[in-house]
Amino acid sequence: MTEHIRNFCIIAHIDHGKSTLADRLLELTGTVSTRDMKSQLLDSMDLERERGITIKLTPVRMLYEIRNPKSEILKKSKNLNSKYILNLIDTPGHVDFNYEVSRSLAAVEGAILLVDATQGVQAQTIGNLYLAIEQNLTIIPVINKIDMPIANVEKTKAEIIHLLGCKEEDIILASAKTGVGVDEILEAVVERVPAPIDNTTAPMRALIFDSMYDDYRGVVAAVRIVDGELKKGEKIYLMTGDVAADTLEVGYYTPKFKAAPDLKNGEIGYIVTGLKEVRDCRVGDTIGLISHKQEYTSPLPGYKEVKPMVFAGVFPKEGDAYQDLRDAIDRLKLSDSSLTYDPESSQALGFGFRCGFLGMLHLDIFQERLKREFDIELIITVPSVAYKIVKTNGDEFTIHSPQEMIDPGHIKEISEPWMTLDVITPKDYVGNVMALVTERKGEYVNTEYLSAGSDQRAVLHYKIPLAALVTDFYDKLKTVTSGYASMNYEYIGYKPTDVVKMDILVADEPVEALSILAWRDEAYHVGKKIVESLKESLPKQQFVVKIQAAIGGKIIASERLSALRKDVLAKMSGGDYTRKLKLLQKQKKGKKRMLSHGKIDIPAETYLAVLKR
Repeated sequence: MTEHIRNFCIIAHIDHGKSTLADRLLELTGTVSTRDMKSQLLDSMDLERERGITIKLTPVRMLYEIRNPKSEILKKSKNLNSKYILNLIDTPGHVDFNYEVSRSLAAVEGAILLVDATQGVQAQTIGNLYLAIEQNLTIIPVINKIDMPIANVEKTKAEIIHLLGCKEEDIILASAKTGVGVDEILEAVVERVPAPIDNTTAPMRALIFDSMYDDYRGVVAAVRIVDGELKKGEKIYLMTGDVAADTLEVGYYTPKFKAAPDLKNGEIGYIVTGLKEVRDCRVGDTIGLISHKQEYTSPLPGYKEVKPMVFAGVFPKEGDAYQDLRDAIDRLKLSDSSLTYDPESSQALGFGFRCGFLGMLHLDIFQERLKREFDIELIITVPSVAYKIVKTNGDEFTIHSPQEMIDPGHIKEISEPWMTLDVITPKDYVGNVMALVTERKGEYVNTEYLSAGSDQRAVLHYKIPLAALVTDFYDKLKTVTSGYASMNYEYIGYKPTDVVKMDILVADEPVEALSILAWRDEAYHVGKKIVESLKESLPKQQFVVKIQAAIGGKIIASERLSALRKDVLAKMSGGDYTRKLKLLQKQKKGKKRMLSHGKIDIPAETYLAVLKR
């Protein structure tokens, strides 16, 4: 019976207290003993703890007993059973990881919307809320950090009511740090979140919402049992890939693995499949029983196909580490299904991969995990977005790097991805935000106000090219708003643009890895920055080095790196000046000859310096 099961997740903006609330829920339900308890328990990665952000969704099963004998829930319950199974999924808050949020929402029936009383509703609060509403989830609004001296509870209440259209009594006031209101949250989950639909008699189907790789047991899939039941030892198969596997073990997250004889209808748990090939277990796939294979008409609705927004070349610093890099990316792909990658080669950097990411933070976390978990040193090329090209003959294709650009004479139209951009900021900084977004080619849509009063906050809605967001936009936004603004963005489609391929030439030789795609009207400024950066970072040679930025055959920016000067007169103790002049003229001719024929080797450090321009 599913009547006493509740599946829910916590959604919020970064640093609004999701992980701290999860800690209190684990403590109150006795899921984790006091001895084993530590701050941000569900954030298991060192990287999550250091940065104070949740990167990976984490499921956990809790047993909760209603203590109040007069509880309305007990009165409504048919069998007066006060014990409930609560399956919680802790989710990330940053926009770059909202694919993790969407996967969590597909596995549950309810969501706790957590809002910080000191900060109010933020951009990603709204973004994650819309994802939950799309899934028809029950929303439980909670205001957190009410114990803080600067908490503004009434203003935050007004913002939530404006956002959700709920009643004031529906909002729960809590402090995840002190434990105030946490019991009330658990009761609200039991009372308001609907139980899973009882499909116990149907053939078993389970939805994979996450997976990981274990060196000894193979692929471990995190699943939600939608139909039927699954017992240890049963033969299963993954519908999309049509791959068969054994159920070596089933169980729950507590949050450690806890083996069980079976997983029942409506429950969330894990399946040890024994699969050794990480690609066989895809997030969003449906698991069924081989014995009922003929009865299945279709897999469960999976997750929307994720669209990477930012692309970068990833190369090992050491050429012989290519296979290690491939294996490492394979492993990361299992737990990060939004990552895409394809093999790529470069004359300058050797063999590597063209990887797709949801944003710059996603890219940053990816390279940090490769370095820490697999000890691989990387070189990352200039990040780019995906452009769609229509050729003069009508053919259409997509390019992810400047190297894929074709002859401009064969191009009819180029389109670039555009995003909706929502910025929440105190009204005093509205002018600064508008100036910044306009400078980045943003198109103004409208402005809303979340609340009234002297500390009123505005929500600015824009449409903006993704290329304007992928470099330093977030840092600039924080600078012009003194750190108070927050932003959320979502893909809306492609629009025609005018971009050109800019080649960088060093000693008259084009350097493939430094090529970029730039808007035509900004190409000069971008090219100037790159050549100046190269002049600073390139080691000096025995001859003058020309550094140029070119579009087609036209040089648009240029610098010269002066030569190292060897003192050819050092061994001459005296003599007529004409002898010295002859030596100097000979040196000058040699340097001129090297200028036209000289080759230079660009060190890896120089590539990195240009990326940070």
